[in-house]
Amino acid sequence: MEYIIISTGFALMLLGLWGILSQKNLIKIVLGFTIFDTGINIVMVSIGYVRGKAAPILDVIKPSEAADKIVDPVPQALVLTAIVIGLGVSALMLVYVLKLHHEKNSLDINSFKDLKW
Repeated sequence: MEYIIISTGFALMLLGLWGILSQKNLIKIVLGFTIFDTGINIVMVSIGYVRGKAAPILDVIKPSEAADKIVDPVPQALVLTAIVIGLGVSALMLVYVLKLHHEKNSLDINSFKDLKW
């Protein structure tokens, strides 16, 4: 089961990377970034999962046995932080795309040549 989840995460990462690199529409590029971010989060959660161990809630498990029976909560905490940061970055990118559309009246990345060398 863990391999299916890791494979799904890597497939989403590849799909998002393809969307970032191959699409010309700015909204599709932002969606590709969001899919890539979701794939990274799925891979991180699946790597942090340990079969046979419980969530770090000490009401059920005695504190003396906690080190052997609970999983490390750091990967889950990192993923929660990454989800919030990814949502903020996606929202910021969409606002920037909206501003670019108002200025140039286009979403095609090839029509923006202001910062190209």
